[in-house]
Amino acid sequence: MARPDDLAAYHEPLTELFPRPRGDDERFQLDDEALRSWHENGYVAGVRVLEEAQVEVLRRELEQLFDPAHPGNELFHEFHVNESGHSDQVLFHALGAWRIAPAFHDALWNPAFTVPARQLLGGAVRFWHDQLFCKPANNGGVVAWHQDYSYWTRTRPMQHLSCWIGLDPSDLGNGCLQYVPGSHRWDLLPITGLAGDMHAIESVLTPAQKEDFRPVPIELQPGEAAFHHPLLVHGSFASRSARPRRAYVLNVCRDGVRCATSEPLLDGVPALPEGSPLQGRFFPLLA
Repeated sequence: MARPDDLAAYHEPLTELFPRPRGDDERFQLDDEALRSWHENGYVAGVRVLEEAQVEVLRRELEQLFDPAHPGNELFHEFHVNESGHSDQVLFHALGAWRIAPAFHDALWNPAFTVPARQLLGGAVRFWHDQLFCKPANNGGVVAWHQDYSYWTRTRPMQHLSCWIGLDPSDLGNGCLQYVPGSHRWDLLPITGLAGDMHAIESVLTPAQKEDFRPVPIELQPGEAAFHHPLLVHGSFASRSARPRRAYVLNVCRDGVRCATSEPLLDGVPALPEGSPLQGRFFPLLA
């Protein structure tokens, strides 16, 4: 198979898989209850962003992307067949699927995603990066408790959000996403690891934070999504279920967010001048 083009060169949909964006399409706008949850809890869950046929196409593309020998593999910013490092707890994690596979590329411009993202950010939405988080059947690993922005301080100001999109049914049985409501009002916490120890975060919590640490499972059907604040503490436990748990995560920021470093923002991406706004080939404007 020939090496595919780098789809980061294309800042518009390449297929007809998703409806064409039409501004702030009312069909996809979040209601008042969802907006209250965002402000009070730091998240909104159960938002339908994909239809069944769209989920199926993404699943088919994903099966090819799992293979380290895939000709587009070198386009990933990161690629971990098992980030946990333990064979009995497997966590596939990769950044950059949008550069390789057409459906993952076009999902960035899906108005069922961009319209809510624009509402929550309060302005124009720019792409930051994507992620695949996949747990196989029978031996799925953990995603340890963390805040996303702990990993993103190379950008400022903190005007980001994440959209976690389920490609399988996810529940407590197969290690669903879990949120700590209200933790988006906490200060930025130190990094304590992304894969492995679910208890590592306890070493950096205050007594009050430990008291308020009451996770809520976010059970989703395929095509449903959860949007969360960059400071919201979240994670997921191991799975011994016979069912996989695969997800695509879109991380975006408000247009105007700037580099806080002169180093490359992602592996394989040319550095931008410190203080300059995110822009160019790898950080397209979405809506």
